[in-house]
Amino acid sequence: MKIEKFEDILSWQRSRKLVISVYEIFKDHKDFGFKNQIEKAAVSVMNNIAEGFERKSNNEFKYFLFVAKGSAAEVRSMLYLAKDLNKIKKENFENLYKLTIEISKLLSGLIKTL
Repeated sequence: MKIEKFEDILSWQRSRKLVISVYEIFKDHKDFGFKNQIEKAAVSVMNNIAEGFERKSNNEFKYFLFVAKGSAAEVRSMLYLAKDLNKIKKENFENLYKLTIEISKLLSGLIKTL
């Protein structure tokens, strides 16, 4: 399948799910610094995939995919902190953790194909 727009990219689709889930899970969270940081990191994954694709250069796209991969790791790191501080249910942690791993693997595969 030829990717014609960033919305066709599976890692972008999964990162969109990540953003929605993070916003829903932390919507009533009182630690606004923490909430803001994890939300920004999740949005960064999605937006860097989109921005990189629109640059229309494989080298620039790869750069932005690496940034997105780093942001996925940041979300995962924040999830550990949320779990350690009892700010997230175990089930939510596990689901979001698996999603960030899946996104990272998809990004790695996309980087290799470029």
